[in-house]
Amino acid sequence: MAKNTSRVVCIDHIAIRVSDYEKSKAFYSALFDFLGFEVLDEYPQMMGWTNGQTRYWIGQAEEPDHEFRIGQPGFHHYAFQLRSRKDVDELQAFLEEQGVEIFDPADEYYEDYYAVFFLDPDGLKLEGMKYGEKGGA
Repeated sequence: MAKNTSRVVCIDHIAIRVSDYEKSKAFYSALFDFLGFEVLDEYPQMMGWTNGQTRYWIGQAEEPDHEFRIGQPGFHHYAFQLRSRKDVDELQAFLEEQGVEIFDPADEYYEDYYAVFFLDPDGLKLEGMKYGEKGGA
């Protein structure tokens, strides 16, 4: 067995800037409540959530008029690994109830890789996914 030589234990957190803090706070608060995250901390114009492993922070952008476009250099998407394909389907149903834009609906995108892709209020692409369920993982 190969020895793990990585010094990195995990990805601790991601921090994104948003154009409308209150709108994004409402979006992410509902999303993270559904996903089982808890509020980590909140400051004026900045808020973070955690599930005990991952931390996700939002903060007001200094230049809120700058428009994000998928395909530009920078952020591509952020994926939340879910427990099951059923959880992916339930996430999509939740997103539809909330009026969230579904970028690509729940489907098998690669062999044994099931996912739904959706957009946050600024058009940042997010993903709920599960892989390995058919293989027993």
